[in-house]
Order: sequence, then C-alpha cells, then structure tokens
Amino acid sequence: MLNAIFSGDTPRSRPLTAILLVILVCLALGPFLFDGTRAFSTLGMICVFIVVVASYDLMLGYTHIVSFAHTMFFGIGAYGMAIATDAMGNNFTAILVGLAGAIALSVVLSLLLGLLSLRVKAIFFALVTLAVAFAFLSLATQLYNITGGEDGLRVRVPRELGPAFRPFDGALRGFSIVFTEPGNLGEVLRESVFKVRFSGRELMYYVAFVVSLLVFLFLLRMVNSPFGRVLQAIRENEFRAQALGYRTVFYRTAAVIVSAVLATLAGVMFALINRYVNPENTLDFQLMVFILLMCVIGGMGTLYGSVVGVALFLLAQNYLQDLLRLFAAQVPAGGVMAELVAPDRWLLWFGVLFVLSVYFFPTGIVGQLRIWSRRRKPAA
Repeated sequence: MLNAIFSGDTPRSRPLTAILLVILVCLALGPFLFDGTRAFSTLGMICVFIVVVASYDLMLGYTHIVSFAHTMFFGIGAYGMAIATDAMGNNFTAILVGLAGAIALSVVLSLLLGLLSLRVKAIFFALVTLAVAFAFLSLATQLYNITGGEDGLRVRVPRELGPAFRPFDGALRGFSIVFTEPGNLGEVLRESVFKVRFSGRELMYYVAFVVSLLVFLFLLRMVNSPFGRVLQAIRENEFRAQALGYRTVFYRTAAVIVSAVLATLAGVMFALINRYVNPENTLDFQLMVFILLMCVIGGMGTLYGSVVGVALFLLAQNYLQDLLRLFAAQVPAGGVMAELVAPDRWLLWFGVLFVLSVYFFPTGIVGQLRIWSRRRKPAA
C-alpha cells in the first residue's frame, strides 16, 4: 500500500523516515501543537514552499535545467489572485478566475521559454530566464494602477477563509509541545494546554496542507513514471537520450511547464494565506536564491529533499534569532562571544549553517542520509 502511494520511491533511510514523519505530524497537527501567530504563519509558508521547491527540483534536480524565472511564476499566481479579488470582490468566483488566469498566463510564458530557450546551452538558458524574471519584476513595480507598484496589493479572501468564520461552535483544545517557561512538570503541562478557535484561517491552512501533500505525491509519481525516467536520462546524457529517439526539447519543455504551473499554484496559496502580495515577497531575486538554497540543502534530485530543506530553512530563518538570544543570555556581556551570538548577527550564523550543511552533506541531507543507510547495510 505505502509502496504504491510513494510510487516505489520510499525514503530508504530510517533517520530520513523519522524526520519526514515528524514534519508530517507537525504540519498535520500544527495549529494544535504550536500556539501563536508566528508559528502558524511559519507552518503555512512551509506548506507553500514545499510546492515551490519540489516543482523547482523537477527542473533542476531531475532534468538539470537551471532557471531563475521560478519566482516569476510564483508571483504570477500571487498577483493573479490579488488582482482578481481586488476587481471582483472577496468571493470564490474571483478565486477561480484568478487561479485560471494565472495558470493560463504561466502556461503561455513557460511554453515560450521552453520553445525559444531550451535549444541553447544551460548557461544561456539560465541567463534568458534571469532577464525575463527581472523584466517581469520591473513590470510589476511600474504598473502601479494594476499591481499596486512597490506598495503591493491586499488580497481580499472570502469570509469562509477569514478569521471571522467559525465552522465549529466553541473552542478546541491544543497542547503546545514547545516548553519555554521552567517549572514543575504539572505546572508546565497545565500551561501547555491552549484553546484553538478553529476559523476560516485554519481552514485555509488545511487546504494548503492537503494541496501540498497531493502535489508532492503527484510529483513523486511523475518522476518515477516513464516520463520521469526520460527526464533523468536527459539529465545524465542528453545526447544519448536524443540518439535513443527521444525528443528532448519536448520533454524539457513539458518539465518547465509543469514546474511553472505548480509554482503558480503555490503563489495562489501564498496570496490566500498571507493576504498581501508585493514585489519583495513574491518576485525578488533574493527569494529565488532562497529557493535554490532550500533545494541544495535538502538534496537535489530527491523530492524528499524539498520537504526537509524547506522545513529546516524556514525554521532557521524564523527562529534563529530567538536561539541566539538564548545563547546571548548565557555569556558575559561585552565580550567577543556576546558580540558573535547577538541576535542581530543571525544572518552570519545563517550563512555558517548553510556552509556547514554543504560541507557535511555534499549531496544534500536526504542524499547523505541515504548513502549512510546503504553503508550500514550488511553485504549480501
């Protein structure tokens, strides 16, 4: 059963299986395990960016296509939803129109990119996508009457997806697994219980969670299908794949289109969860770098790597300052160590963590865990 669900591509590592189960449980029960707005927002962004990074890995890891236009398609989905709800109001018709329009535009643009640019060498295709992404960013910034310019647009969600909607009467019980205040066990357990007022906001979160899970399983099925095997053959040796009779331009273009559509879907979910879009949080080049880092940290060519990479990256990005603040409280003030672990040095330690992850996990966390698991297996 599980083998069929995962399309025969299981984690193949006990530590990796444990990590994935922890991430799955935390995402599935997140609103009932973590109290606070920041934790809820982090969980939602993990669901969104699993789709973004997994779809990017379809190009980079499985087909060896280096593209810098992935955030463009992400931004198309976000802005499509914002423009549609701004023009048509906060109703589900506007959501459907925004989704359909954004996907249609992404299909056209990705098809043009595939047909016009995938015949050139990888570095030139990367430069073309970089130029297109910057052109789209400039367009979104300058078309103030449509996109709101640098100020961005507020996304008007339907009442059923907002905090005022209550699908259930009363409040549900949650139990925080994060203990921050010291004390005796009974007191800590009592303070860990909190109320969850299930609203449209939580409903939208679970929509994003289910969509991200289904997209992940869809991509897992795709990369393990004959289509995915051809993509991997193109990655290993494109000339040999052509010699075997495969139309490599068609397969590469199809991979770009699928990746673009899924990134657009992730942009739509981002807009509905975040309820505000602007060039900085959807189209900025720094976001493209972050997507690439998540893919590399988790492990390219392993869809499981997108889950692990996104979770670790976003947790570090959101909570590294808090961790440094705890360290700073334990060291004497005014010393060199106090300066190094100051909360405003979080970007320095963020870079150090990335360098260490690349050094100790050269094939990504998932790839390295699988290598270690193979080494531990006794020889037949």
